[in-house]
Amino acid sequence: MKISPPLQEVTLLRRYKRFLADVRDADGNEFTVHCPNTGSMKNCVVEGGPCWISDSGNPKRKYRHTLEVTSTPGGFRAGVNTGRANALVQEVIERGLVPELAGYDSIRREVPYGEERSRIDLLLEGSAGPCYVEVKNVTLETGSGEGQFPDAVSARGAKHLRELQRLAESGVRTVLFYCVQHTGIERVLPAREIDPDYTAALEEAVAAGVEVLAYGARIEPDEIALERAIPFSLGQG
Repeated sequence: MKISPPLQEVTLLRRYKRFLADVRDADGNEFTVHCPNTGSMKNCVVEGGPCWISDSGNPKRKYRHTLEVTSTPGGFRAGVNTGRANALVQEVIERGLVPELAGYDSIRREVPYGEERSRIDLLLEGSAGPCYVEVKNVTLETGSGEGQFPDAVSARGAKHLRELQRLAESGVRTVLFYCVQHTGIERVLPAREIDPDYTAALEEAVAAGVEVLAYGARIEPDEIALERAIPFSLGQG
């Protein structure tokens, strides 16, 4: 995903009220930016450290700028704009860089489905039938390259797993795709201690036939791109 104009490097002063962050630019100007992340952003915030923002170019918007990338305590970069995850995954599928999801004719986004009135992130369609792909953005690194999801209790995430499980049990192909926007994560596991209910739902979904993929991103001011497959494991119960 090319980013034009490139993201602007600023200093992160603080993140607060979930959707706001204060930053300072190179000229010493301090201002508030929108933070498009509903999670805790655990281990992704270094106050006084560099971060990168985008500019909507719209002076009428209440918060013209958006927080896109942060520095982590371990010196890595984390893509905290969860709104980019679906587009990143769609791009890598369309480019044929995910062998497990090759051969489909079309991709549709935000298609309604399921008993709990959900919307699937990506619906792949082809002669072999549909494939429902749910995308989750991973930024929680807990040490030694281990990434976990979610970074906060996620009732919504568990709901999506139940929906995928029902489809899988009916014979429909379903995939949970972890979009790892963190340059230091080398493997992905469920966050058992943070959300045991999500972990239990994930275990049931996998047992029912839901596939799990994880791909890691290269993160630069002018481009964010998923480039490498990352191992996924349920870990120890």
